[in-house]
Amino acid sequence: MQGESYITIAGDCIRKAWDSQRDTIAEAAGWIAETIGQKNNVFVFGCSHAGIIAEEVFYRTGGLAVINPIFFPGFMLNTRPITMTSSLERVSGIGKTLLSQNHVSEGDLLIVHSVSGRNTVPVEMAEEAKKLGARTVCITNLNYSRAVSSRHPSGKRLFEVSDLVIDNCGDFGDAAVQLDGLPEKIGATSTVVGAALINAIVIDAVEKMIADGIVPPVFMSANIDGGDEHNAKIFEEYRDNIFYM
Repeated sequence: MQGESYITIAGDCIRKAWDSQRDTIAEAAGWIAETIGQKNNVFVFGCSHAGIIAEEVFYRTGGLAVINPIFFPGFMLNTRPITMTSSLERVSGIGKTLLSQNHVSEGDLLIVHSVSGRNTVPVEMAEEAKKLGARTVCITNLNYSRAVSSRHPSGKRLFEVSDLVIDNCGDFGDAAVQLDGLPEKIGATSTVVGAALINAIVIDAVEKMIADGIVPPVFMSANIDGGDEHNAKIFEEYRDNIFYM
C-alpha cells in the first residue's frame, strides 16, 4: 500500500528541511526569543490550509502563549463556499488591513506560511509588515514557488520579500505520492512538514530564552492540576502581548 510511501516521503521532507536549514531555523528562533524578551509581539499567518500552521502554535499545551495568530474569516477552512478562500487571497489591500487591525508594529515579528508563495495577500503581509518596522519570516516551498509566477502587483513571490526564508523542501504542487492509474499526485506534505518546522523553531526559541535568563511564557495543559493557575499568571504578565483572548 502506498500510504507507507507517504510516511517515508513526509519524514524525508522533514529531515531534509531540518538538515539543510538548521542555521536559518536557529536564526528564526533567535528572533522569536529576542522579540518576546523585548516585550514586542509575535504573529503568525497563513491562508486556507497554510493557516493550519498558525492554529498549530497558539493557545496550546507546550506552546508559547505570546504567539498571536492572524485569522480572517474568508481565509479559514470553515469558509463557505470554501472556494472563496482562493479568490480572497488574491485581493490587494486585505493584507494591509489585517496588519493594521491586529496591532502589528515596529519591533514585532511576523511569520507567514504560504506553500506557493505566489498569492497577493501573503506577499502583501510580508511587504507591509516590513514597512511597519517588523521582521518577517516565511515558510514556503521554494521548488514550487520558483516555478510559478506571482499574483502580487509587484511581481514578487513571498520568498523574495521576506527577511528570512525557510523551505519546506516539498514537491512542486505540494502533493507527493504518484499512484498507478491516477495522473494527479496525492498526499500533500506541507502541513506535516510545516508543523514540525514551526514547533522546532518554538522549542529552540524557548531554549534561547532560558539561556538568556528569561522565563518563557509556556502553557501547561488546562487538564493538569495547577494548569489553570499557571496559565492565568502568564495571561496577566503578558496581557499586553496577547491579542486572541
